[in-house]
Amino acid sequence: MKTILITGSTDGIGKLTALKLAKEGHHIYLHGRSEAKVNSVINELEKASNNPNIKGFVADFSDLNAVKQLAEKIKKEVSKLDILINNAGIYKSPIDKTNDGLDVRMAVNYLAPYILTESLVPILNKGSETRIINLSSAAQSTVQKGVLTGDATVNASESYAQSKLALTMWSFDFAENHSNITTIAVNPGSLLNTKMAKEAYGQHWSPAEKGVDILYDLAMSERHKNQSGTYFDNDRGVYAHAHPDAYDATKIKLLLTLTEAIISS
Repeated sequence: MKTILITGSTDGIGKLTALKLAKEGHHIYLHGRSEAKVNSVINELEKASNNPNIKGFVADFSDLNAVKQLAEKIKKEVSKLDILINNAGIYKSPIDKTNDGLDVRMAVNYLAPYILTESLVPILNKGSETRIINLSSAAQSTVQKGVLTGDATVNASESYAQSKLALTMWSFDFAENHSNITTIAVNPGSLLNTKMAKEAYGQHWSPAEKGVDILYDLAMSERHKNQSGTYFDNDRGVYAHAHPDAYDATKIKLLLTLTEAIISS
């Protein structure tokens, strides 16, 4: 049985993936930003899966200090982690900036999973055939320094696309530095039938299950275990090329240097 943490798993494909894995009896850790919602989803999934091994963590990913505290709490309570699915994400938001003055999409979609994952390396290293699945997107756009640092403001779709490319660039670098962990970035499918897509675009192209199936497959199937440092495009159902910047060592190094400066300030 695997020990699995899925961020942003109180609705959408995160929740449905958690349910699918819970039905197989794995130890599941949910995450959400509302304690009441996390508790209600735990109860719902326990009933639906007959699996008592479902627990939850609460943190608002727009607050990077809360993410740091979350990582410490997880390390105290979880001795090893076999699978981490960095699913939490935001597109439409009532605010564009966090309390720390960062772009909210950059904070939630990139800086939070960066902090969480890098902090959890000690327990990821103890996992068996450990995998990290990072939710990227077909939307990827060159990361501007000002958007990363919060000094510049762009529209929601541009900041979303930049945050997803940042996540993909770091994902590839992480894979290179942690050869014992299979790390894969994935576009789970454009405009899936989820709350996020409906809020952002008012429509969907594909059922949410399309995203659930690929997350499950990437996390569990043998055929993906040697695909670390790659990008899977589920719109086409194949491993594909991400944005060219994701293969540019100089741009990746600059991104990570700036990222470290932001999170240590």
